[in-house]
Amino acid sequence: MSDFLLELRSEEIPARMQAGARAELEKLFRRELESAGVAAGEITVWSTPRRLALIARGLPEATEAVSEELKGPPVGAPDQALDGFCRKAGVDRADLEVRDVKGRETYFAVKNVPGRATRDLLAEAIPAIVRDFSWPKSMRWGAASISTESLRWVRPLSGIVALLGDEVVECEVHGVTSGSVTLGHRFHHSGDITIGNADDYAMKLRAGHVIVDHAERQDIIRTGAAKVASDAGLELVEDEGLVIENAGLTEWPVPLLGRFEEDFLEVPPETIQLTARVNQKYFVCEDAQGELANAFICTANIEAEDGGARVVDGNRKVLAARLSDARFFWDVDRKKTLAEHAKGLERITFHEKLGTVADKVDRVAKLARWLVESDIVTPDLIRGGASSGAAEDKHNPGSGAGVTKKQLADWAEQAARLAKADLVTEMVGEFPELQGLMGGYYARAEGLPDEVADAIRDHYKPVGQGDEVPTAPVTVAVSLADKLDNLLSFFKVDLLPTGSKDPFALRRAGLAYLSLVRANDLRIHLQSAAQAWGEPFDGIHGLRVADFLFERLGVQLKDEGVRHDFIQASRAWEEGSETDGCLDRVEARARALAAFLDSEDGTNLLAGYKRAANILKKEDWLGVEGEIARTGEEDPLALVDDPDMKAVIDAKMAERHAKQLSYTPEPAEKALMDALAQSEPAAARAIEAEDFAQAMAALASLRAPIDRFFDEVTVNADEEMKRANRLDLLAAFRAAVHKVADFSRIEG
Repeated sequence: MSDFLLELRSEEIPARMQAGARAELEKLFRRELESAGVAAGEITVWSTPRRLALIARGLPEATEAVSEELKGPPVGAPDQALDGFCRKAGVDRADLEVRDVKGRETYFAVKNVPGRATRDLLAEAIPAIVRDFSWPKSMRWGAASISTESLRWVRPLSGIVALLGDEVVECEVHGVTSGSVTLGHRFHHSGDITIGNADDYAMKLRAGHVIVDHAERQDIIRTGAAKVASDAGLELVEDEGLVIENAGLTEWPVPLLGRFEEDFLEVPPETIQLTARVNQKYFVCEDAQGELANAFICTANIEAEDGGARVVDGNRKVLAARLSDARFFWDVDRKKTLAEHAKGLERITFHEKLGTVADKVDRVAKLARWLVESDIVTPDLIRGGASSGAAEDKHNPGSGAGVTKKQLADWAEQAARLAKADLVTEMVGEFPELQGLMGGYYARAEGLPDEVADAIRDHYKPVGQGDEVPTAPVTVAVSLADKLDNLLSFFKVDLLPTGSKDPFALRRAGLAYLSLVRANDLRIHLQSAAQAWGEPFDGIHGLRVADFLFERLGVQLKDEGVRHDFIQASRAWEEGSETDGCLDRVEARARALAAFLDSEDGTNLLAGYKRAANILKKEDWLGVEGEIARTGEEDPLALVDDPDMKAVIDAKMAERHAKQLSYTPEPAEKALMDALAQSEPAAARAIEAEDFAQAMAALASLRAPIDRFFDEVTVNADEEMKRANRLDLLAAFRAAVHKVADFSRIEG
């Protein structure tokens, strides 16, 4: 058994591509081994900016010889079939064997494949791996690049180390020949490094100032940056993404701390941190009070003799230039008010079918005011325990308390009209990630109410799973209006998500809407919201959005133990409606249903319901409504308010009631009738009051009577009148249950 080392050396590999490249190298190597019949054991893959390295432990010296058998046509088959089989099997007719298969002589091809040296297999595998390697972006180079058949690699491939044990695996890729020689650090080591085998690879590279293990480099950066910050009396602002990126940029990382001018701290701290992180890959630090300090930490790729002073000074100058730009943007943007900036939104198209961003702002402002004036978002919305970032701002504790509805509505509309204004500022033009955040800073700088500034800052939230959810009332109103406008606008023009495609992030908007509604216990009927957003006829789009959101709600509640079918059973509210536009009501109903069905009464009542439903289905019995349906009316309940139709229904019910009195019901039958007479009105009152737990309790009283009914009463009695009455009784039981929830949608 031998260990195999493969190093593919090139010019600098972008840091963002290295993790994917490591996975790709291992995948392709395993593919080649498996196709050659070699079992792959432990595989380690490393990366630096200039190389990908793979070590495979315990490879055999050669593959085992195998005998392959291939069944062919029967004896007597046409010559064409026999010749085709021989070509497929790679044998001559004379080499075929004849065997008996179920009493019929059949040709077999037997091929004895000798074992092959693993070294030879690897020599073929390496070029295949390089040729099939997939990079997000790749290039051709040199004279051969004029041909589309030439090799593509992320950067020009310059060297290959391939060792099986102590021996070189000889191969050639695009003019690069494999060997045992590699290079060390670009600046700290000038000569070649000869590798003996896989075991001394990392050690010899370390001697050449290359730490080949990317995880080790990450640890050095993580701990080193924290140490230099601590030595300066500061605390590192942790950034794992920056740790990984700097590890991908260096082969010998050395964290160094520098300082920039304190005057730059006048700029919002997020701007400084983003400038340092995105443009320069620097960490930032905080002082003992948790405020941003005028310090940065860069990661050098050399160990300088002067302790890195010249490196730090050079990086400081570059950062100072970047921060000067940021300060210029900050000063220029504040020369205009947000309202003046907002006029520029008229020049930005939101979508060709939906007008400009200014048009969107008008819709959001209208809806935000409606949310407050309709008492959906109220001044006493704030709840304890919310984080300062999205609820009570640290600049204004208690924000939202003690204000009138009119003041809250005015703030909500003002914030909505200014929320997108920072899109046309210089700062957001340079750093799009700061949209919303900079608007909040500009609003506060021009003296707008803190409630308005906070709403502008946080109106995009929540932007993803785990993000904090706003609870300050003005912020909630603007954020909800923004999400609803996105959903309603694109649904109205039929630009919906399809499969994995969601170009307008409507699924994310839906999840954010649900998070806002659930976190703040809001009651919003989407049909009414759509009518307030647009025109009365737009209510249908609210119900379409509700249908879309049911799937998202189902995923969220499933993680909390509420099954999807419980939500489906709770989604209809009014008679004949498929969708309840009030999703919080659906959730409350589904939770009550889940709790009820988890009890013994609920389980047994569900079993009784299904038994009753099956009998009615088998008998094709719909009750009184079913008989009316047979009159030919397409929607027999559509005319239920018509006096003539009501008279028909009343007469039919009276006739059925009279028939019921023509015989003495059995005790179990009478008990179910009495239970229905009591529980049905009680459940209806509870549903009307949206007290779903009480509605389920009313249903629970039917459990014992329906069980007894099935135990003691023969439904399909010989007497037609008894049979009809008992089927009507089961239909009434089913209808009573359906008024609480549609049990027909419940699985199991």
